[in-house]
Amino acid sequence: MRVLPILIVLALCTVAPAQQAVSFATDDGGRVCADLYGHSVKAVVLAHGGRFTKESWRDQAVQLESAGFEVLAIDFRGIGCSKGPGQEDFDNAPFDKDVLAAVRYLKTAGAKTASVIGGSFGGGAAGDASIKSNPGEIDRVVFLGAAPNLPADGLKSRALFIVARDDSNASGPRLPGIEAQYRKAPQPKKLIVLAGSAHAQFLFQTDQSARVMQEILRFLSAP
Repeated sequence: MRVLPILIVLALCTVAPAQQAVSFATDDGGRVCADLYGHSVKAVVLAHGGRFTKESWRDQAVQLESAGFEVLAIDFRGIGCSKGPGQEDFDNAPFDKDVLAAVRYLKTAGAKTASVIGGSFGGGAAGDASIKSNPGEIDRVVFLGAAPNLPADGLKSRALFIVARDDSNASGPRLPGIEAQYRKAPQPKKLIVLAGSAHAQFLFQTDQSARVMQEILRFLSAP
């Protein structure tokens, strides 16, 4: 009569946690809180947009982990328990430092390559991090409804831009600005324009979600 409860306890004890909470320092004295999924020599940083947090990436993180990647979803300074200089001034905060800190954390932990997927302002931070990085530090960058804030001709990473044709904000359509940055970006690069108006991570809430993830995995896995 006691065997079943013991077996249940043993089974529960052998299930590995889906993610691990970690934190690490930035080079300007900040601290980034993040969720770590899996372990691999191929790593991906997930950089959220302004209306999201690190938890918003969970479904995509699980898919990337299943595809063989180590995944680190970060909260930018001023969000969650992440903190750092300039966090009060959203428009000018050095969010690129949070991305670089995440990449360097993964490299220190054993990753051979590190790429970044960024949505909206997180994509801008990812692009700026690539531009400011050391050569070879960031392998690839995926921009979801985004582009670097700095001139894209300075990118040091392969780049994939994904944007919905009718994605817009109060200033108008985002596509023209993204196309302009795409033209400046060095090769290899790719631009995918999807139907609809979903912005950045909101693409994962549409019927385009499977295609977006398929394109991301193809890009990250290409030799």
